[in-house]
Amino acid sequence: MSTRAATEHVASYYAATANPAPERPALEGDVECDVCVIGAGFTGISSALHLAEQGVEVVVLEAARVGFGASGRNGGQIVNSYSRDMDVIESRYGAETARALGDMAFEGNRIIRQRIETYGIACNLKEGNLFAACNRKQFEGLREHKALWERYGNRQLELLEGETYKREVGSERYVGALVDHSGGHLHPLNLVLGEAAACESLGGIIHEHTPVLEVRHGDAVTLRTPRGSVRARRVVMAGNAYLQGVLPELEGKSMPCGTQVITTEPLPDELRRKLIPHDMAVEDCNYLLDYYRFTDDGRLLYGGGVNYGGQDPSDIAAVIRPKMLKTFPQLAEVRIDHAWSGNFLMTLNRLPQFGRLNDNVYYAQGYSGHGVTCSHLAGRLVAEVMRGESERFDAFAGLPHLPFPGGRLLRVPFSALGAWYYATRDRLGL
Repeated sequence: MSTRAATEHVASYYAATANPAPERPALEGDVECDVCVIGAGFTGISSALHLAEQGVEVVVLEAARVGFGASGRNGGQIVNSYSRDMDVIESRYGAETARALGDMAFEGNRIIRQRIETYGIACNLKEGNLFAACNRKQFEGLREHKALWERYGNRQLELLEGETYKREVGSERYVGALVDHSGGHLHPLNLVLGEAAACESLGGIIHEHTPVLEVRHGDAVTLRTPRGSVRARRVVMAGNAYLQGVLPELEGKSMPCGTQVITTEPLPDELRRKLIPHDMAVEDCNYLLDYYRFTDDGRLLYGGGVNYGGQDPSDIAAVIRPKMLKTFPQLAEVRIDHAWSGNFLMTLNRLPQFGRLNDNVYYAQGYSGHGVTCSHLAGRLVAEVMRGESERFDAFAGLPHLPFPGGRLLRVPFSALGAWYYATRDRLGL
């Protein structure tokens, strides 16, 4: 495979149904700007768009294509809060930190909806998501989860006890559910493509097929690329799991993880109404969770599993199809039309990493599976800190991040062992 082909979008359902978008030329020559953003996923494009709205001269460098990584491959679910919720944050880091992060826990959701409305982005937005409990312990956790989120202002939650969950999901697998009516789902690649176009409409410049080869720090930062360079007063590192080798000082504190997704052939209307009657997005409460929803053209999109270290299985459909059939055995004869994988970046404490490498280089990464909403929040906070409003950015930057046990060599088997332990507890209902 050529280098160029390796940086095109993977053969996913999203790529097959993406809105038309121009191919942005690679950087040629030397340029200067106020801010250079590395990475054209949700974090990078959100940052660039917020900055462009403020009149900042911004250049985005992307090694592949806009939305090439997790932003264009994920489950498309608008899930509020973080991979660790506020009760864990409060117990570990104190009430003040929990209040600060809790005040922002639902903001990324609102930013996404504002972007779609303001810029007329066609990305098949649908309302509502649901957390499904596989055992009684998980259901009691959802009851506590509802009370916790209501403390932080989310009043659009509905607990479905016992068989009432079948109002929303036609599966025998669960014992109850929690509906978040403020959540939703969408076509994530079309969202980031639309946001990129919005950024360009305000003067932002995006270069695809432009990897950063070297970062030279100083009063102005110089970023060397294969056929040129950018000299910027400030830089945002926003490559997440696809930024390996550029931030070596952070790599021991994060780990790329792969997840796999399939989509079925389009399903008949009557069958869809039986499976997910009100077209919500669903995820279960297991440690290694399954997530699924219907696409705009009536396919079931089903994902799950985690490969620590980011390696792809040889047959994605063979891994995910049994998970789908455990939930919906009536789909045994349904054809699988698309199967793909992608990497997200996980941190040891499952909380995002925001911070500074020095006075003019910032980073935001490590959403640990909750990146759709939190990456949009990150872009707003990056823009705030660059105009001198650092309090909210620093609430995240102050979180301690420890290296994975075993370092880069052993972090994968240690993490897999821990995942096996928690998955076993889920199966036993402990």
